[in-house]
Amino acid sequence: MAEPGSSASAAAAALVPLLLLGFLSLSSVNADALLSAPLNVTIREIEVNSAMVTWEISEGDPVIGFAITQQKDVRMLRFIQEVNTTTRSCALWDLDEDTDYIVHVQSISMGGSSPPSEPVLFRTPKESEKMASKSPDEVTMEEVGQAAQLRAGELIIIVVVLIMWAGVIVLFCRQYDIIKDNEPNNNKDKAKNSSECSTPEHPQGGLLRSNV
Repeated sequence: MAEPGSSASAAAAALVPLLLLGFLSLSSVNADALLSAPLNVTIREIEVNSAMVTWEISEGDPVIGFAITQQKDVRMLRFIQEVNTTTRSCALWDLDEDTDYIVHVQSISMGGSSPPSEPVLFRTPKESEKMASKSPDEVTMEEVGQAAQLRAGELIIIVVVLIMWAGVIVLFCRQYDIIKDNEPNNNKDKAKNSSECSTPEHPQGGLLRSNV
């Protein structure tokens, strides 16, 4: 028959691993509970195929990263995670136009992840609506760069044309000066040729006549 003292010792030894496991589980739950869900989750810069999600964290939370859940419908789910960062924003890319999306954000610490934030719903616009909503006076940086390139190209063309015209004018002036310089010599040659081709006089001063 076993002694009562030995039975109690065996029961206590068996409870030690269970108590230790329970303590570790409780510590993990408390660590996750201390990490608050992200606050003020906002969707900005909504475009046809992209958007920007921003959020804030509670002061003092040991956050080392974030995780974002992007849901388009019950069948399409995207998970974005990044650690060793202090950023509070993330770009959402490759979105479909005219589509509803739901976004959750979680903070990540060394002890685990925070509860997800409140869901944020947004809808991407249609391509036609985006173009229609653009003001005629609104100029993007890309359009400014394209306009600058066009102006530079037009300026180069104008300069080249002016240089060609200047060359033509200089060549014309040179040819004109050469023609003008040669004109007196041509007049002298013409006068000389005309004198040589005139009718010769008779040695006695009369004209030569043929005998009838």
